Amino acid sequence: MRSTNMKSMMWKTQLVLAVTMAVALLGAPSANAAAPGITGPTFTLTAQPAFISQPDGQAVYSWGYGCTSQPSASAFAPAAIKGGFCNTMQVPGPTLIVTEGQTVTVTLTNALPNAAGNTSILFPGFAVTATGGTPGLLTQEAAPGGSVTYTFTASSPGTRAYYSGTQGDLQVEMGLYGAIIVLPGSVPSGCTAVGALPAHYVAPGNAPESDFRLAASAYDHAKSCYDREYLFQFSEMDPNIHRQAEQQVAAAGSCTAGAAGCSLNVPTEPYHPAYFMINGRSMPDDMDPNYASQYPHQPYNGDPHMHPGEVTLLRIIGQGRWQHPFHEHGNHVRILARDGNLILTPDGAGLAGPLLFTTTTTPGVAMDGLFYWTAKGLNWDAYGHNPTSSDPLAKLACDGLLNGYHSVTTDLNYYEWCQDHNKPLQVHPFGDVAGGGPATLPDANLFTNGPWYGGSPYLGPNATTRAVGPTGTTPPSGTIANSPSGEAGFAFMWHSHNEREITTNNIFPGGMLMMMLVDSREFVIDETN
Repeated sequence: MRSTNMKSMMWKTQLVLAVTMAVALLGAPSANAAAPGITGPTFTLTAQPAFISQPDGQAVYSWGYGCTSQPSASAFAPAAIKGGFCNTMQVPGPTLIVTEGQTVTVTLTNALPNAAGNTSILFPGFAVTATGGTPGLLTQEAAPGGSVTYTFTASSPGTRAYYSGTQGDLQVEMGLYGAIIVLPGSVPSGCTAVGALPAHYVAPGNAPESDFRLAASAYDHAKSCYDREYLFQFSEMDPNIHRQAEQQVAAAGSCTAGAAGCSLNVPTEPYHPAYFMINGRSMPDDMDPNYASQYPHQPYNGDPHMHPGEVTLLRIIGQGRWQHPFHEHGNHVRILARDGNLILTPDGAGLAGPLLFTTTTTPGVAMDGLFYWTAKGLNWDAYGHNPTSSDPLAKLACDGLLNGYHSVTTDLNYYEWCQDHNKPLQVHPFGDVAGGGPATLPDANLFTNGPWYGGSPYLGPNATTRAVGPTGTTPPSGTIANSPSGEAGFAFMWHSHNEREITTNNIFPGGMLMMMLVDSREFVIDETN
């Protein structure tokens, strides 16, 4: 991937204020994302109804896949995340984690209301054999109270969707969808095996961080190595459809499946979604931890977190009916693959996927992409170096020996872009052109409404001290949770570029919105819940 293009650094002031005030009310966001799920290759799932929650207080009647029984603790991955659960219904359904070459078996039991009729699962991209059940339009289906078994070989690595193949306009809308992740069968040359953390995970004086990856690489290719990973499933929900389904199910009562009148007639057009979700939750709920007890049927969150220079794998799936133009602030995303199909140069040696400003999701389509942030191109020193400071950390060198980046992995500024080392924003903290800085920033108070805020120009706990010495005052430290000795980094808002989709039932902020938190290596990122 090309170096950081610091596009969209200065956000619309109104948007920043609203989001940062919301984050201030929440406190510092929990950083518990990764790509949690259950390992196979054998899964026993059920489709059941339950209510899922929204930030506006609504509990919405929904259908979802879940586990017929609680998996063993060892089945949850990654192992570093604790407290995993898989209820009998969740939205999205359980993330199924398997390894390339395995024979995967998924048995589905239909525990939906009798009036809902048959249900099923499609696994696009795999040659599936179905046994049991009854013939349906697209695959074998499970009748109410019945089961069907799907078997296939995990033929190639990558991220893919699974979803209902029965009356999809209603059943997928109601929540019958999920993700399957196929891990490579071997570790490509040059990739770091899981558990053998790269040096830049360990800052001087810190204990090694836990490894939250599922694998060393996304594919059987050395260019697909990564340091962190996150799974994002984008969907929308029309509460009117869910309300009508709930009412018709209640009216049908315990009718006999297949009998006259024991069916639903829920119109799915016109379609007016009011909720826009990432992994089954809307902002700010998507910033709470994975497996939080307040979301018994929505176990997965968003809220990615990284250190500068780390390569972050984004697993992205469009679930639902609409396209969603999701924008990752801070850098473009280099697309690795779509639906498990790696995009390479003709000689197979390099990545040929596009660099995307927005990862526009298409319903049913999955993509894998790489993201990283280094501060290259800011034209000022994001690490707060100042050769006149009394703090030795302010005088760290930058050798440029790593393709222009600092090469010493034991230094706190490993992977700093050396061309911007000691640039004057730290000498002239507000950075205005008249004062010798490279840019005129808005009033600092606009960006300091909480412990995290957009536009923070410094990395690391000592950033204020390193920049101007003990008597100076600059952003970002000194507000609520951000003392000079605590956490201080960058918060990049990741959100849909469809403005309606960053609302919850037309209230902003909400919907498809989360924060990418970039911290100096002094801060230990903990995603263990």
